[in-house]
Amino acid sequence: MRAWKGFLAASALVNRRLDQQLKDDSGLSHAQYEILVRLADAADGELRMTELAHGLINSKSGLTYQVTQMEKAGLVRRRSCPSDVRGVFAVLTDVGRERLAQAAPGHVGAVREALIDVLTPQQLAALADGLGEVSRRLRDA
Repeated sequence: MRAWKGFLAASALVNRRLDQQLKDDSGLSHAQYEILVRLADAADGELRMTELAHGLINSKSGLTYQVTQMEKAGLVRRRSCPSDVRGVFAVLTDVGRERLAQAAPGHVGAVREALIDVLTPQQLAALADGLGEVSRRLRDA
């Protein structure tokens, strides 16, 4: 029970802190920041929407909403898949890449302050191992 309550409280508080930091510093939601990160890491700065949704552990409709908002802001664009009429790619724009570069240092600092620097190396390793195992099992289910 102590682990469960600690997880619930910590995850809610860390997410709230990171959402606020991103909103204040760059006008992005945490979900939008993660979309930009995934696209920046992808070959040619683009991913199929279904692949992006799976990687972000997000519903397709939730991702569609976020990408629509980001498209309006010029951070991403969509393009059709030439080999599959149902397929759509999200593509990182130069504006999106610039916004990510501007947001990343503050976000990394906030993650360190809220989570990483709070824990000892042993606690951090145990957290990474434990949550990694939970994620693996749930993804495989």
